[in-house]
Amino acid sequence: MMIQNAFPKIAQNNKKIAIVDSTGAHTYHRVDARINLFAAGILGNKRDIQEERVAFLIPASQDYVTVLIGIWRAGGIAVPLNIASAEDELHHYLSSIGVTRLIANYEDHGKLYRLCGELGIQLLTVDDVLAERCNELPSLCQERSALILFTSGTTSKPKGVLTTHKAIRAQILTLLDAWRWSVEDVIPLFLPLHHVHGIINVLCCALWSGATVHMMPKLDLENICSKVISDTFSLFMAVPTIYVKLIEHLENQNIDLAQAIGDGFGRMRLNVSGSAACPVNVFNQWKGKTGQILLERYGMTEVGMAISNCYVGERRAGFVGQALPGVTVGLFDENDMPVTAEKIPGEIRMKGDNLFKEYWNNPKATQEAFKDGWFCSGDIAVIEDGYFRIMGRSSIDIIKSGGYKLSALEIEGVLLTHENIVEVAVIGLPDDTWGEVVVACVCLRAGTQLEYVDLKNWCIDKMSSYKIPKRIKVLDSLPRNAMGKVTKSSLKG
Repeated sequence: MMIQNAFPKIAQNNKKIAIVDSTGAHTYHRVDARINLFAAGILGNKRDIQEERVAFLIPASQDYVTVLIGIWRAGGIAVPLNIASAEDELHHYLSSIGVTRLIANYEDHGKLYRLCGELGIQLLTVDDVLAERCNELPSLCQERSALILFTSGTTSKPKGVLTTHKAIRAQILTLLDAWRWSVEDVIPLFLPLHHVHGIINVLCCALWSGATVHMMPKLDLENICSKVISDTFSLFMAVPTIYVKLIEHLENQNIDLAQAIGDGFGRMRLNVSGSAACPVNVFNQWKGKTGQILLERYGMTEVGMAISNCYVGERRAGFVGQALPGVTVGLFDENDMPVTAEKIPGEIRMKGDNLFKEYWNNPKATQEAFKDGWFCSGDIAVIEDGYFRIMGRSSIDIIKSGGYKLSALEIEGVLLTHENIVEVAVIGLPDDTWGEVVVACVCLRAGTQLEYVDLKNWCIDKMSSYKIPKRIKVLDSLPRNAMGKVTKSSLKG
C-alpha cells in the first residue's frame, strides 16, 4: 500500500485548531501546509531522501510537529532526541545511526556546533529548511522505515529501535479504537517527545483523529490545573510520578480550589497512566480526589501499546488489562514453554503489525529479541481473572529469594501505602541463605520519623503473604557508582 502526504491524516482545508503552543493556535490547514514546506526543504533537489536519518532537538511546539511529519513526508527516518541529553549521550545517538542533519532551535546551536563539526553533521534550524513552495512529495510504501527511538540503556548502551510506517499506523489505529479518540478531543502534551508515550499515544493519535493538542515544553501544574477547571481538556495522559505531583498539589490548595480542580479532572472522559507501574495507593487516591478511575496500560518502545485496561468496563488497580486488538500476547516460562495457568509468572512475548523492524545496525540484539516469531519483552507478568499484572523486568525487578519470585514493584507498592513513606526503591542483593535478600531504600515524608524496628513490624503485618520480613536487610552505607551516586546498578553490582 502506498501513502502520500497522508501520515498522520491532516485535512487540507480544515480550519479546526490542531496545535496550541507558546506562539498561538494553529489550524490543521496551516500545520499541514507548513509540514509540506519543511518536507520540500529537506528534499531540496531530490525526489526522495531515501530513509536518511534526520535528528532533531525541538521542544513541544508546532515546530516539533513540522519536523517530525515533514521528515516522514520526505521519505526520511525521524530521530527525535531528548532535549536534556548530555553531550556524550548525543554523541552516541548521532554517531551510532549515522545522522546527516540535526534540526534544533537557534539558541541551542552554540552547544551543538563542536559535536556536529566532529561528526560531520549539518546543523540547521526549522527556518533554514522551510521552502518557499511545495513541489511533489514522494509516495511511500508502509514497509518503509520511519522512526528511530532509543532504549533506556538499562543493560547496555541505548539501542536504536527502528520502526516502520506500517507499525506506527497499527499502533495508532488500535488506540483510536480502544480509547475512543474523536475530533472533539483536546489533550495537553507535556510528556517527553523522544518516547512512544508522547509521540504515538498523544500526538499522533490526536492528529490522526482531528483532535487538538496543547503543546507544553515543561510540566506547569498551575497552568494545567487552571485549564482543567475551565474544562479545556477532555483527555489526560501522564506517568504515575505526575499523578503523585498532582495529588500533592491538590493537598496544598485550599478546600474550594482543590475541589474545583478535582471536579475538573472528574469531568474529563478519560485519564490514562503509563510508562511505569501505577502504585495502587496512587490509583485509589486519584479516584478519591477526582472520581476518575485511571486507565492503566502496558507498552514499550519496540511495540507501542500492547495491553490496556478497558475504556468501558472494569479497570483494575494494579493490573494493565488485556491484549489490545491486533496484538497477540502470551506468557512463557524460562524453558520457552507457554504459561497457560493463572497466577504463574512468565515473560511477556508479543506478535502483531505493531512490532518494530530491528535494532539499528545490531543484528545480534535483534535476533536475541525474538524467539519463534515472538518478541521477548524481558518483562514478567501473571494473569489473574483474565487481566495481566506486571511484576517487573526479569533482569532488575524480579527477586529470586528462597524459591520464590518476588516482584520488587509489588513490594514498592505496598511500602508506599505507609503514611510516612513518599518514595521507595526495592532491589535484591546476594545472600548466602536465600539466594537474594530484599532491600528497600526509603525516603520519608518531610517532618516524619520511622525506626527500622517499627518498619519491620509494619512489614510483618502488611506483607506476611510474601514471606519477606525475615529477609529484610539493613545497609549501614549504600554502595555508590564511580560518580558517587546511588543507582540501581550500583546497588545491584
